[in-house]
Amino acid sequence: MILDNIILTPSASDTLGTILQHESYSKIAVLVDENTRKHCYPLVARSLPQHILIEIKSGEKFKILDTCSNIWQQLTEHSFDRKSLMINLGGGVIGDMGGFCAGTYKRGIDFINIPTTLLSQVDASVGGKLGIDFNGYKNHIGLFQEPKNVIIDLQFLKTLPKNELRSGFAEVIKHHLIADVEGWVKLKKNNFESLDWNILVPHSISIKHGIVKQDPYESGLRKALNFGHTIGHAIESYLLNSGKPKLHGEAIAAGMICEAYLSHSRNLISSAELEEVSSYILQIFGKIPLTDHDRGEALHYLIQDKKNKGNSILAALLSGIGQIVWDQEINSEEALGALIYYDKL
Repeated sequence: MILDNIILTPSASDTLGTILQHESYSKIAVLVDENTRKHCYPLVARSLPQHILIEIKSGEKFKILDTCSNIWQQLTEHSFDRKSLMINLGGGVIGDMGGFCAGTYKRGIDFINIPTTLLSQVDASVGGKLGIDFNGYKNHIGLFQEPKNVIIDLQFLKTLPKNELRSGFAEVIKHHLIADVEGWVKLKKNNFESLDWNILVPHSISIKHGIVKQDPYESGLRKALNFGHTIGHAIESYLLNSGKPKLHGEAIAAGMICEAYLSHSRNLISSAELEEVSSYILQIFGKIPLTDHDRGEALHYLIQDKKNKGNSILAALLSGIGQIVWDQEINSEEALGALIYYDKL
């Protein structure tokens, strides 16, 4: 499957080799973390010409400016010029930050993303959003820039622990809830162990690609993809900065339940639809324990969400299964009510 710059392939190594044969780069850097260096780099190394390997620590807490400085420093020390290439081999953190570093180094060099987690394959791989966290706020600094290519190989999913697969599945659920009612009906009949990634990954990519192609810079329709991410990002940021980190998909799963509740409170979806969404997500993810203090602190992060406009907190809400409305203004009291609903499930 090829969608513009996205290539779904049975061999990332062969596809990368073919791409590099047709290009003439002065230097190549491969960005990895300790996990992808061990499990994923050996799967593509044979197709790489001479290159340098830049290794960073894994995890959202390292998606910060200090890590970028280290990457830029290594590119500078090895005399990378504007005809150089960066290959980002890893999950969402590697893709987001590696792309950001490439897009800003000497005003931009080419980069290729090879996403190795389910989350990065179905979500971060599509749409050219790049960025880093800043002062505890998620993706606070960044830009839009498309990679030269995105190479997606489902073989990498075999290297993942179950919790990482489950985290990525949150974005698959989201894509169905906002854009594919028939797919949702089929999806909710499956438990996690019976899911077929060979079907779900390309389908999920095609949903997001179709949305992004119509609205690349998020002026309208693309905001639909923020469902679950207003309250979800607030939960994720608070827990990360309080030393109780959760995976992105785990926080977004909680956010989708909360924002489905807000959809119901505005009579956009029925009680039956709210129950349908909440029960399926809980079945897969369980519940993140949040105290009264946790909920109050998470609201502070909500106010700084990058999707906000002025003093207005904006969210994308369901207007039915497979339908979405965006730029819906919510207030802190409503968000707190949604978090309390989630806690009582």
